Amino acid sequence: MNKVAPFRSPGKLHVVATPIGNLGDLSPRALETLKSVDLVCAEDTRHTAQLLSHFGVRAPLWALHEHNEAQQADQVIAKLREGAQVALVSDAGTPLVSDPGFRLVRAAREAGIEVTPVPGACAAIAALSVAGLPSDRFAFEGFLPQKSSARQAALRELAGERRTLMFYESSHRIRECLADMAEAFGGERRAVLARELTKKFETVIDGSLAQLAQALDADENQRRGEFVVIVEGAPEADADASLAQGRRAFAILREHLPPAQAAKLAAEISGAPRRALYE
Repeated sequence: MNKVAPFRSPGKLHVVATPIGNLGDLSPRALETLKSVDLVCAEDTRHTAQLLSHFGVRAPLWALHEHNEAQQADQVIAKLREGAQVALVSDAGTPLVSDPGFRLVRAAREAGIEVTPVPGACAAIAALSVAGLPSDRFAFEGFLPQKSSARQAALRELAGERRTLMFYESSHRIRECLADMAEAFGGERRAVLARELTKKFETVIDGSLAQLAQALDADENQRRGEFVVIVEGAPEADADASLAQGRRAFAILREHLPPAQAAKLAAEISGAPRRALYE
């Protein structure tokens, strides 16, 4: 007589937000989840080990970062198929927001495994909530390219965007980033610089892009830490002018280039959204 294998409930992937600084921002549900799972996948296991130790969590840790995610995802999916409960965390904040994890989430969903969010801190949304800039429509751009030429090209393409723009930036490039934004958007464009949110030296300053650049030059402490830069969208007149210029450039370039390439170059020239030109 054949033995029947014991039934195991299906596994579940929990996408868990962790604090961006203040440990008091870890939600009770997030802590309960971390204490109950069989495995925690973390961007930096050393960093996450400190967080888990602080809260008395003893779950095993697996490293899952941008360099190994494609390979590690298969092993995590195998664990989930066996019925494991797995938590996915990043170094800070909500996973997948400028952090690894989307390949694992996509693989889990394609495998029919339940994926559930455990919401919490997110630096971009925290900054937007205190910026005093329009928040009904916004575009999160994450980190801009590191190379100056590529960063400037990306910003020129966004110059005509009417939605509020949100960026992440490091202390190493924040001065250059603001200078490039002032060049692409105009130094008078209103913006907010949120630094070290929820941490001891948190600061949120607002003004024009030119004024923010001056504030950083005047105080080297304002150039330290992690930054969220929020920039007001282009005025309607500027956006319409950029779109008109972009359409003219696209029409000319389209005679010599494929549509996608023509739209990309026209957007860089005019600051109009590439998608609007391509469509």
